[in-house]
Amino acid sequence: MTYHAPLDDILFALRIAAGDGALEADGLYADLADGVAEQTLSEAAKFAEGSLHPLDRIGDKVGARFADGVVTTASGWREAYALWREGGWNAIAADPDHGGLGLPALLNACCTEIWNGANMAFALCPLLGHGAIDAMEAHASEALKEIYLARIVSGEWTATMNLTEPQAGSDLALLRTRAERAGDGTYRLFGQKIFITYGEHDLADNIVHLVLARLPDAPPGTKGISLFLAPKFLPDENGAFTRRNDLRCGGVEHKLGIHGSPTCTMIYGDNGGAVAYLVGEENKGLACMFTMMNNARLAVGLQGVALAERSTQHALAWARERKQGRAPGAVQTSAIVEHPDVARMLMTMAGMTAASRAICYETAAAIDRARREKNPVRAAEAEERASLLTPVAKAFSTDIANEATSLGVQVFGGMGYVEETGAAQLMRDARICGIYEGTNGIQAIDLVTRKLPLSQGAALAREIGDMRAIASGGEYAAVGEAVEALAQASDFITRADPVAALAGATPYLRLFALARGATLLVKGANVARKEGEASAERRMALARFFAENIAVAAPGLTRSVINGAGSVNDAIGVMK
Repeated sequence: MTYHAPLDDILFALRIAAGDGALEADGLYADLADGVAEQTLSEAAKFAEGSLHPLDRIGDKVGARFADGVVTTASGWREAYALWREGGWNAIAADPDHGGLGLPALLNACCTEIWNGANMAFALCPLLGHGAIDAMEAHASEALKEIYLARIVSGEWTATMNLTEPQAGSDLALLRTRAERAGDGTYRLFGQKIFITYGEHDLADNIVHLVLARLPDAPPGTKGISLFLAPKFLPDENGAFTRRNDLRCGGVEHKLGIHGSPTCTMIYGDNGGAVAYLVGEENKGLACMFTMMNNARLAVGLQGVALAERSTQHALAWARERKQGRAPGAVQTSAIVEHPDVARMLMTMAGMTAASRAICYETAAAIDRARREKNPVRAAEAEERASLLTPVAKAFSTDIANEATSLGVQVFGGMGYVEETGAAQLMRDARICGIYEGTNGIQAIDLVTRKLPLSQGAALAREIGDMRAIASGGEYAAVGEAVEALAQASDFITRADPVAALAGATPYLRLFALARGATLLVKGANVARKEGEASAERRMALARFFAENIAVAAPGLTRSVINGAGSVNDAIGVMK
């Protein structure tokens, strides 16, 4: 099972998301001009294909091992992480004040896709670090930044997010981990956290845990949560980080997929409490957490893109070689890619992958515009657009990862159901993406209840207006129908009572993604055709297929949004 970073598609999607003129010397992305984007991504592809991808199957078969409180990663992973750190890949988008390169989120999104396409289990380690970097840059004291941030940015140390607990799941109001003031400006942590990615490992000398906990006098619920930094090692009397903190890994989970990534149970405070430092203000940890989560949600969406892309590559290579039966008009046994139903499955995989990539890259570009745009009105609009698109990027891309990897197994047939071909691993690895960093149902709720009302609906109106402008070209009737179906559903769901809005949230998010994905594919195809690109014919075929075979589901989704509340209530009554 091989992986080749799809540089042509990645660079094309980057260019479309960046916008006209943005990659020129005087554009918004001037730091990517003169071939910087191409050179950076070419080097990323070489590293991913040569150093990360060969370790993916080893990680899946061997996994991360736990013994006597120590986690050992699979053979070759320590060496790969050392190369990752030496290459400066961890620092791409971080602030130069802390050792980062200050390059755009859009470029980092492209790299994130490449890392996860090559080896998702490995890429999870820096993914969490990037969220911690964002949270610390926004909320940590200068003293904490001085000690910890540069080391995390460089990759010398890694970082984690410690959010959930056995009784809490996604409901952070139920957290029980407690923090006590030590009287010297530090705190002591006591409790247990579960599902902590890379909570313990042998890749770096120190691990910086960002932990949600509750102070004794905190208000109940989410308003009483604070965020703390608790390192695995504390400084000794000479300032060297050699003194073990009172925290430990109690075990690693035995999971369906991503076996190479240690998913840890973390125990705090066996012997007097883990030393910790407040990040932000007491009882304001939720705001700090969402800084981490928003970064992680886009990154998980890119994991979905990566796995869908890799599954498509894998299935297409198999379909070109595997001979079965005779395709229509053939006189001898045909490669299965020539059979119409197999071709339909492959085009479905390719179309969904391209649409999800376009949505994720548009989200990253909106983040960049919010940070880089000099006009405050346009910057504010870009920030709202990033907020609007983030739950769509996370949920749709991870849904299609599940769908694409399942289709990948189907293309392989019985050979896909056995582990030797690797198709099953991709399906297993993909399954977590729609669950962690907020389940996809939570993303849909977030979209409908928090993001659609932004600026009294102005952000949504701008997005639909942009879709209508693209669809007005009339190339594919189904695209215009999808956009109008979204407009109709939006009008309903923004006025609906809470039960109806929540019942329709998931089909609404899918509808939004189909309309947005279809219009972005049409936009890209039109640019490729106008500029006479060699890929124009392929991009036009993909846009047409997506419009006429995938986006056609939009009107039915609108009916589900509008009429679904009654049937959902009936179902709840039956299932109680």
